[in-house]
Amino acid sequence: MTDFEALKTAVMKGRRNDVANLVQAAINEQEDINALLDKGMIPAMREIGEKFSRNEAYVPELLIAARAMQAGLSLIEPLLAASGRQPLGKIAVGTVKGDLHDIGKNLVAIMLKGAGYEVIDLGVNCDCDKFNEGMKQGAQVIACSSLLTTTMPYMKDVVDFFRGKNVKVIIGGAPVTQAYCDKIGADGYSEDASGAVRLVDSLLKTA
Repeated sequence: MTDFEALKTAVMKGRRNDVANLVQAAINEQEDINALLDKGMIPAMREIGEKFSRNEAYVPELLIAARAMQAGLSLIEPLLAASGRQPLGKIAVGTVKGDLHDIGKNLVAIMLKGAGYEVIDLGVNCDCDKFNEGMKQGAQVIACSSLLTTTMPYMKDVVDFFRGKNVKVIIGGAPVTQAYCDKIGADGYSEDASGAVRLVDSLLKTA
């Protein structure tokens, strides 16, 4: 039987091989795959995210935890699909047009995935048509990232494009602020990946 605390610790410490071994052993024993997520992997990512928000953990630690999480997810995702487990929601993430930075976007994607959401990763340099592809695939939330002050204004184009449509638009990135979010009329802003998960939680609970 899987030691969920050991699995949680392995994810938080970024021990990819340990995570993969624990998950594979559970698969071999035909254990409940959902329990691996709900009692081990998701709590681990939520906890490391909270530590990051409190400045008790930093980007490198978040990245290695995310990679460890992905090592486990890659093994169980096919089984989850076959089991009919429903994600909490579907989120499309992308870096806006003109911006090729992806670390922040990737962190948000893995934190959302680790929290139980299905993530459509649209990549970098995304224009409105690219974000619209995410909505066509069923995304309930469009998450826009920008690292440059020169590309940040394109977020307004995205917000305007989706205004009146049945999708929420949230923004984030180094130069982005709550004041800018309010100015362009986006549905929400987060300063970090953990906050993005809480923001999506709140938006979809009230959707």
